Amino acid sequence: MKIKKKQKLAKEWFLNLQNIICNNVEQLEKEYGSSVKFKKNKWKHGEFRIINGNVIEKGGVAFSNVMGQFSKKFARKIPGTSASTHFWSSGISVVLHPKNPKIPAMHFNTRFICTKKNWFGGGIDMTPNIIDNKEKKYFHNKLKKMCNLHNKKYYKKYKKWCDEYFYLPHRGEPRGIGGIFFDYKMDDWEKDFSFTKDVGSTFAHLVYIIVKNKMHKKWTKKEKEFQLLKRGRYVEFNLLYDRGTKFGLNSGGNPEAILMSMPPLAKWK
Repeated sequence: MKIKKKQKLAKEWFLNLQNIICNNVEQLEKEYGSSVKFKKNKWKHGEFRIINGNVIEKGGVAFSNVMGQFSKKFARKIPGTSASTHFWSSGISVVLHPKNPKIPAMHFNTRFICTKKNWFGGGIDMTPNIIDNKEKKYFHNKLKKMCNLHNKKYYKKYKKWCDEYFYLPHRGEPRGIGGIFFDYKMDDWEKDFSFTKDVGSTFAHLVYIIVKNKMHKKWTKKEKEFQLLKRGRYVEFNLLYDRGTKFGLNSGGNPEAILMSMPPLAKWK
């Protein structure tokens, strides 16, 4: 399959997935009794949508399709750039910060990047404020079942990668309860694309089930305070270590879309 065809298929899927995830979140708001919708913000390389709802205090679902050149310094970290620093990139990034501290923050992204090589990357992870072992087990079982449909080795490999990636070395602690994380996936394009699509569909399903399960639960002031401190850790990770943030800012991405992952409120002791 020619690279242009691959790019077209990937781009169309990311646009479709953006609609699916936004529709799921808006349905949750509707079931809660809220009429809040996503606000669409178009720019020359895509569209990012923001919601400030009664269930999701701040959520962002961004689609981007960027072409250009990496700086020579940044290109050294990217496969397939030894002869040329030109690139094509398309993807979707999602961060959901719920109002209720009993609902975990949820993060997802997938992308297709082309230089002289082309690959998929992405993942799903969850950051609860209050550990719920039943919810944690459900979350990881869903990811494992999805991974096993493609390769029995994926879950263990990508879970380990996620645990190592979403870690704050200066705090000596993980950001959340993990999930799966993968990058530089360039084995078999059709199989890799199928896996990438399943990761997206699984995330959309998990958002609806996990948020709906807890959106009517009462919370205390103490739980809300802890959520704000936990969000501070989220900010630290995204600004200091996150690859997606660095890639976006170094590839001509829209800063507003890239930094939509920041929570609406956060605290530090």
